[in-house]
Formats: sequence, structure tokens, C-alpha cells
Amino acid sequence: MEFNDRLMELRKSKGWSQEELGDKLEVTRQTVSKWELGQTTPEMNKLAALSELFQISLDELISGKEQSTGYEQNPGQGRRIEKEVIYIEQRRHYEYKSKRTVKGMPLVHINLGYGMYHARGILAIGNIATGLIAIGAVSAGLISLGAVSLGLLTLAALSVGILSIGAIAVGLFAIGGFAVGYLALGGLAVGTYSIGGCALADKIALGGYASGHIAVGDAVKGTVEFLTKDNKFSDINGSDLKQAILDQYPDTWKWISDLFISLVG
Repeated sequence: MEFNDRLMELRKSKGWSQEELGDKLEVTRQTVSKWELGQTTPEMNKLAALSELFQISLDELISGKEQSTGYEQNPGQGRRIEKEVIYIEQRRHYEYKSKRTVKGMPLVHINLGYGMYHARGILAIGNIATGLIAIGAVSAGLISLGAVSLGLLTLAALSVGILSIGAIAVGLFAIGGFAVGYLALGGLAVGTYSIGGCALADKIALGGYASGHIAVGDAVKGTVEFLTKDNKFSDINGSDLKQAILDQYPDTWKWISDLFISLVG
């Protein structure tokens, strides 16, 4: 492994930014960046400081070769040779960055390991990922998948986006255990239009419990109410619901009104 790659790996294993490492060595972030890009090499006093900072030998810092110590028996001489042993805990880390770029951004960037590794690319996969397509524990992108996701189309435990799907989903169109959106579908759904076990809506709500201007459900609270019989939505006349939507909200998108009507009647 080249020195510049070794330095970057050691810095990331500590979770330090280039600026933080520079502060510890009393150099600028740009200087650290040039070291890691292989444009320049640290002076001897800085190499010594790096060796002490990362608690490794100069040989291992520069060449990546690990020294060992202990006692080894020399069978030919019948005597013991003392060798220095240094045990270094290595954090597992994998990074791949494609050489092909789009407007300065790698086409593919994968950056995974124990720590706050950030991937940034058209396709980004990392502990933290940002890109057109982002996959990570924390991700942000046009299409975003992760534990926590932000984007146009998101799928995550906690999801925020235009189309958002997750245990907790917030978006223009939200689907989840707890969903908040313009159109929300979920166990607990809150929105302008809501469908769920418990549906709370500004305009139309449909669910086991429904609260909205137009409320459709087993238990309802609204200005215009449609109460099911025997917990069956099929008991509600679809034509009546359609007329109520046209009377109260004539500008409702047709596909939204059709969605509600399709669930009854």
C-alpha cells in the first residue's frame, strides 16, 4: 500500500477529518489533502509526529509493513533472538471509487467499515451515503435507501421524501406504520387525504377510525360521515361517496378520489 493510501486509511480509522488531522500536526487541511493525493510527502519531523500520533513505527507508516516482537528460537545456534512485536488493531474498511466521473462526482463510490465512512457518488453505498442513488445507514439522494433516508423516492425505517415508504414515513405521498403526508397510508395516517387503521385528514379520511371533513370508517368524526356496517366498507355506496367528494372537493385529483371510491362499494 502506498504511503498516501496508508495515511488516508489511518486517518479514517480514527474518524478524523483532514482538517482535524491537520490541527493535530499544525498544518493546513490542504497540506493533508496533498499528502493523501500523493502530490507531496511529509517532512521527517511530520512523519515522526504521524508515527507517534497513530502509535505505529515509521517503517509501518511508510511501507505498511508491520513489525513484530517476541522471542524466536534459532534452531541452528540454539539461542533466542529477540524481536520487537507491535500489535495494531486494524479496523475493517473497504472503499472503492470509480475513475469515471460525472461533473466531478464518481460514477460509483463505495465506502464501508466500522466508523463514519461517507460515500459520495452517482451511485453511493456507505455508512453515510449521498448521491443520485444512495444506499446507507444514513442516506440522501434522488433514490434513497437506508435506516434513515432523505430523497425523492425513499425507503427506510425513518423515511423523508416525495414518495416515502418506511416504519415512519414523511412525504408528499407517505406509506408506513406512522405516515404523514399529502396522501398518507399507514397504521396511523395523518394528511390532507388519509387511509389507515387510524386516519386523520384535513379533507378525506378512511379507516377503522376516521376523522376528517369527509370521514369513512367503523368509527367516524366529520362533517360528511359514512359509517360502515359490521366493519365492512362494502356496505358503503361508492356512488354516494363519489358525489360527496365532487360536492365538497371538486378539484380533488381524479386518481385520489378513485382510490377512495375503489376501497368501498
